[in-house]
Amino acid sequence: MSGAKLAQRVRVLFVCSRSRFRSPTAEAVVAGWPSLEAISAGTASDADVRVSADLVEWADVIVAFEPRHRRRLAVTFGGLLRDTRVVVLGIPDDFAFVDPALVETLRQRLPSVLGVAPLSA
Repeated sequence: MSGAKLAQRVRVLFVCSRSRFRSPTAEAVVAGWPSLEAISAGTASDADVRVSADLVEWADVIVAFEPRHRRRLAVTFGGLLRDTRVVVLGIPDDFAFVDPALVETLRQRLPSVLGVAPLSA
């Protein structure tokens, strides 16, 4: 039965530029959500964790923070994205890691974007 539960988990790849503030914050926000498995990565060459073909193939959904991240993914990974939903949040690089305003924005927006129920506060 535990294998069936794991198979139902949605794998989410959060993507920002350098994977230092926004995408790791999103990964932390959803860490306790039982219906999700999340990883964060960045599109920049100096990203702490760089987006790779393996990560793109792993993801069921990719959540990009800005349109430029989606464009970079499309240019770099084109065909690998064919069956993967890519969502753009439109959240600029104005936040520090786990900034309370960013955390609250993500808690409000991610459940509907990902089609999952949030954890109760």
